[in-house]
Amino acid sequence: MQQRRGATVARLIGRLLHLHRWQKRTIVLAFDTMLCALSVWFAYYLRLGEWLPIFGPPAMPLVVSIALALPLFITFGLYRTIFRYAELAALLTIVRAIGIYTIGYATVYTVVGVTGVPRTIGLIQPMLLLVLTCTSRALVRAGLSSIDIRPRQLASGTRSRVLIYGAGDAGRQLAGAIKTSADMKLFGFIDDDARLRGATLNGVGIWTPDRLDHLVHARGITDILLAIPSGTRARRTEIVHRLHKLKLHVQTLPAVLDLARGEISVNDLKDVEIEDLLGREAVAPDPALLSRNIENKVVLITGAGGSIGSELSRQVAANGPATLLLVDASEPNLYAIHHELASRYGTADTNVPTILPLLASVVDERRMAEIIGTWRPDTIFHAAAYKHVPMVEHNLIEGVRNNVIGTLTVAKQAIAYGVPNFVLISTDKAVRPTNVMGATKRLAEMTLQALQVEQNTTRLSMVRFGNVLGSSGSVVPLFRKQIAAGGPVTITDPAITRYFMTIPEAAQLVLQAGAMATGGDVFVLDMGEPVRIYDLACNMIELSGLSPRNGDTPLGDIEIRVVGLRPGEKLYEELLIGDDVTPTGHPRIMRAQEKMLPWDDLEIALIALTRTIEEGDAARARAILQATVPEYSAMSGLVDWVASTRSGMASTPANV
Repeated sequence: MQQRRGATVARLIGRLLHLHRWQKRTIVLAFDTMLCALSVWFAYYLRLGEWLPIFGPPAMPLVVSIALALPLFITFGLYRTIFRYAELAALLTIVRAIGIYTIGYATVYTVVGVTGVPRTIGLIQPMLLLVLTCTSRALVRAGLSSIDIRPRQLASGTRSRVLIYGAGDAGRQLAGAIKTSADMKLFGFIDDDARLRGATLNGVGIWTPDRLDHLVHARGITDILLAIPSGTRARRTEIVHRLHKLKLHVQTLPAVLDLARGEISVNDLKDVEIEDLLGREAVAPDPALLSRNIENKVVLITGAGGSIGSELSRQVAANGPATLLLVDASEPNLYAIHHELASRYGTADTNVPTILPLLASVVDERRMAEIIGTWRPDTIFHAAAYKHVPMVEHNLIEGVRNNVIGTLTVAKQAIAYGVPNFVLISTDKAVRPTNVMGATKRLAEMTLQALQVEQNTTRLSMVRFGNVLGSSGSVVPLFRKQIAAGGPVTITDPAITRYFMTIPEAAQLVLQAGAMATGGDVFVLDMGEPVRIYDLACNMIELSGLSPRNGDTPLGDIEIRVVGLRPGEKLYEELLIGDDVTPTGHPRIMRAQEKMLPWDDLEIALIALTRTIEEGDAARARAILQATVPEYSAMSGLVDWVASTRSGMASTPANV
């Protein structure tokens, strides 16, 4: 019965709230007229000690009150305020309006005086009107905030029961946003500061983390909202791991949320992603290094539509190049990044860069000569590469053509046209490679090292780093799809580890490393601690609100299945071939000294490799790779690999 009565009240309030704006304002005007009458009537009672007929002596003071108050309330915008969202500022507006009202009303009845009206009425009535007006609005706001008037919630009777982790500015603003939400009900704050324990904020209590388990079970908490945008990544990771053990839905505000804008919306919340927990705290970039080879320069990026190339394009565009040349062989990828940057920077402002999309393959010598010769770039970032290990293993000829010959082609044209700076995006898989992809990237590095000795026109350098979160070759998107499909999540080996870095951080470090190049440099990025892929899979499953199913938890939601190492895959990755590494001016960038072959010897191998590619001889191309890259040791022979994969494939790959 009580629930039915509550639903009836909610529907009635819902109908009132859906009235036209002028209808609502008319109701409030009538209500304020009644408050004027009530305050005059009550003022007479307080002064005389008896209730007088409202149309007796109080009649004239009542008319004057209405004539003064309503025009002032309209002028001060009291009827433009939405009661549900009225805050302290709205009450202060009422105080200012009634302050001016008091001056007029008291002047008439207290200072000047009117026969038959006690002088104290001119002071008592404005005070009563202030109290009644503020109290009525506060009560209406509280009432509307406590009633969920959305049909969906009325039907289901469900609202998320939330705690906010963080009682700082972000938490306070988020609590204010939740009060206007029909989807959430706030039950309190959790904060690490023990001094806040037992205090209240926005009418709800603040507890320390040791009370979290009790609160979750006692209050039926379903969601935790992280409002710690300035917290370290390590601290957020620690908190999230603890919260997911309680089977709670965890959402967070972006770590770089700009609180200066003065408001936070529940729309700012997002589910915690694995990218929020992996990696390290980013080091603020050096603006001088970022802009050194970019600002007011012509910059060319190959592979501009790829995951690394597109982020490089964004970072370069943000640093004020005169012209940005986006080169890619994929029309859809090139269109996407060009459209994004043109929309962001395509204005009439003469200071914005000219951004040009150029369809081209890096192995097309004539096309690359045409582009570089026409635009004469100051810096080239060479990100074009095939990087999927099994895919390149399966398509050896194309992998060598694109990764090795493509790098040689672009580098030679850069030297021929006097490009000052050339930066190759390399990989940790180039270190003691066990697969074709890694071997081709190491050979591309060796090519630049050898070419650097032969000339001093172009500073050729390379930047080597590991996996980047969210890239097309990263395991994270694969795991995300597998979890969405209900599993299983496949890992190759329980012991396998990888380094991870966010794409924006990797791109910033590449730009800064290129600015420090002197020629022939092999830069290595500090990737932090390696991550066990098995742990990564478990964390991603838990972040999805599910539990992993393995030997320890046989009743879990998502199976983790071990499928064995893929062809050419290593248990762990390295960033250095030798131990000769020196620091640079940046704490996350090191300079490695790697062995190299002289150009005369390397050129013979490259010519032979080019001829072998033209002939389509994959076995000989692999042999040349092994002979040229001393550290390359294939994990399995070509025949064995074809035999092991033939059963799961419709046909034998043409490139193998």
